[in-house]
Amino acid sequence: MLPNKGARGEFARTPRKDSEGLSESPDLEFEYSDTDKWAAELSELYSYTEGPEFALNRKCFEEEFRAHVSDKKWTDLDAAQHRAHAMRLLDGLEVIAREKRLKAARAILYMAQGSFADCSCEAEVQYWMRYNIFLLLDVGTFPALVELLNMEIDNSAACSSAVRKPAISLADSTDLRVLLNIMYLMVETIQQDDPADKPEWKIMKETFRAELGSPLFNNEPISVMLFGMVTKFCSGHAPHFPMKKVLLLLWKSILFTLGGFEQLQIIKVHKREELGLPPLPEDSIRVIRSMRAASPPASASDLIEQQQKRARREHKALIKQDNLDAFNEKDPYKADDSREDEDDNDDNDNSLEPETFPLERDEVMPPPIPHPPSERLSFPKGLPWAPKVREKDIENFLESSRSKFIGYTLGSDTDTVVGLPRPIHESIKTLKQHKYISIAELQMAKEEEYQKTPLSVGEEEVEMCATELLYQGILPSLPQYMIALLKILLAAAPTSKAKTDSINILADVLPEEMPTTVLQSMKLGVDVNRHKEIIVKAISAILLLLLKHFKLNHIYQFEYMAQHLVFANCIPLILKFFNQNIMSYITAKNSISVLDFPYCVVHELPELTAESLEAGDNTQFCWRNLFSCINLLRILNKLTKWKHSRTMMLVVFKSAPILKRALKVKQAMMQLYVLKLLKVQTKYLGRQWRKSNMKTMSAIYQKVRHRLNDDWAYGNDLDARPWDFQAEECALRASIERFNSRRYDKSHSNPDFLPVDNCLQSVLGQRVDLPEDFQMNYDLWLEREVFSKPISWEELLQ
Repeated sequence: MLPNKGARGEFARTPRKDSEGLSESPDLEFEYSDTDKWAAELSELYSYTEGPEFALNRKCFEEEFRAHVSDKKWTDLDAAQHRAHAMRLLDGLEVIAREKRLKAARAILYMAQGSFADCSCEAEVQYWMRYNIFLLLDVGTFPALVELLNMEIDNSAACSSAVRKPAISLADSTDLRVLLNIMYLMVETIQQDDPADKPEWKIMKETFRAELGSPLFNNEPISVMLFGMVTKFCSGHAPHFPMKKVLLLLWKSILFTLGGFEQLQIIKVHKREELGLPPLPEDSIRVIRSMRAASPPASASDLIEQQQKRARREHKALIKQDNLDAFNEKDPYKADDSREDEDDNDDNDNSLEPETFPLERDEVMPPPIPHPPSERLSFPKGLPWAPKVREKDIENFLESSRSKFIGYTLGSDTDTVVGLPRPIHESIKTLKQHKYISIAELQMAKEEEYQKTPLSVGEEEVEMCATELLYQGILPSLPQYMIALLKILLAAAPTSKAKTDSINILADVLPEEMPTTVLQSMKLGVDVNRHKEIIVKAISAILLLLLKHFKLNHIYQFEYMAQHLVFANCIPLILKFFNQNIMSYITAKNSISVLDFPYCVVHELPELTAESLEAGDNTQFCWRNLFSCINLLRILNKLTKWKHSRTMMLVVFKSAPILKRALKVKQAMMQLYVLKLLKVQTKYLGRQWRKSNMKTMSAIYQKVRHRLNDDWAYGNDLDARPWDFQAEECALRASIERFNSRRYDKSHSNPDFLPVDNCLQSVLGQRVDLPEDFQMNYDLWLEREVFSKPISWEELLQ
């Protein structure tokens, strides 16, 4: 897992004004990671409406504790007493009476929440959480919870009652929420790395990871069961399911069992070694961390204010209003961020200022805050990425060179250079030096071999890793899972309008009684917005993790999932998400820090006022929203990379102005993925767009990896051809279906390739199960088919 240091960081440096009076907004000191800080991830599990339930959990625990144990505190007992009480509570989960079972579950939840009544600070709560959760894991709580969760999922009475209700509230999902809370706290806490862990805890952690990813629970990985809950919720059969908790648990289960972004990098390096491929040219995570964001210019209002101040200071007349109006019309970063005239705005490129040279920067600003060497890499002057070339690119270059200079072609031969001029030899040498062969290319070539020559290649050995087990588990219903996730993402997006036919994702946040005061309404408004943001964060992380892991495991697993996302309109959905004031979304303050767990259970809560709710917290940006935006951009990149028809979808949906507005966010990683998406469609946007967006073009050149003979900036490429979406997707779909059929559908394997038993004795000796009705009427069958028919023995002998 990536380190969480600085996950809620501040701005990197103070704003400055350059020599032209432009105010430079500071970089967002955001460090991308698998997750936010542990405390933040814990607090996001609970909605603020659930606040009173902390005291209820404590009450249930203390009643049970006082009845069986002395008046000592939980923290004063020894390990044997802790274990005995945990076993007692676990027995309580198996009683028939529903109320008693819920009471025992609440007492276990209080333990998983760190027995907070006996703690004086947040660090102490987190210590006891970790201790209690490993204790609960040791006594076998998790399998019992999975069993209870299955019972609740199949509880038809609760489902039919919820379907009939006109308004669903928090009370309808009480049992489910308690179980999901315990399971989430267990997964989230156990996956955290802590150097102080005992050796037996480390062994338990690895065992738990293996169990979560294997089909131990209900003959399927836990993630498949949770995916089933998502589709049941979206189909309308279980509207009371607490979807935010389900999605958070699903995300953390996938993250824990498959691994995060650093594990992905390690697996990738290992796989390349196994396949005999050269090592990666660089570690992409470290390169991105070392990048600095490019600077958008000041908004028109900032410029006006500065010019007016300067005019007053120098006792000059104010500048003419009509000049300002003219500037205001030209500037795409107007304060109101209007989108009505986005096409006009798009003709003027002020989206990115090139970075100033170090010498100029030293003259106008104080020295930047020094970073530790591990956080920032020092690169030699030049571009951050090593260029890459595909085998196909070398073939295309040689084909065009041969047809131009010699007049004939040699197909896929990349070695014969006879008759070509010397400079072409040099070009080919340079291209081959930077040739990059991906794991995906080898996997596709191997699959082609399996399809062409199944007998000579033999049976494929499939490594049953966690990713493979998960893919096999979700394969039968993968299209429905993707549609369900995108439906919920659409309902949670801030740009979505409330429609009567859209799904209700607020079932686990709305209280039984709606607010009656302005303060309660404000608190619920913050809670609802926060709830939606957390859902977007979880879904974006789930989709990205699955795409990345499937791509590494087998390219056609990735293509299968990606194609169903495209068919379910994922591309326009993500563009719709970004078609908003993205700076407002990233700086949104939809949280009330004094109500966040574990702060709220160890401190006296101050009286909330409308002013304190409006003020929000003092962070300069919302970590989860920036994380979600980067994830969605990465998903869009994954779906469109090397897919001509999908790139044309970006052009058709007019994504360029939407993406350009996202460049206002001064965060290097987010800008990089926006620039990548702009780069792939640049050649189709026309000469006028490129001419008036030269600063964006310059930023693409500076920050995005180069493909040596990719004519992205000029539009003279062979790929600038008519596109047939259906033909491309159908060809890809046929390849995917052949792969899935060969590898997973054993019932439809080709009968010509199956082994044949030619031994008479073994064939006659096989036991054949005859149907019951046949056995009952066996005498009739003998009479009709054997005795009543004459047998010509002479013909049989011949």
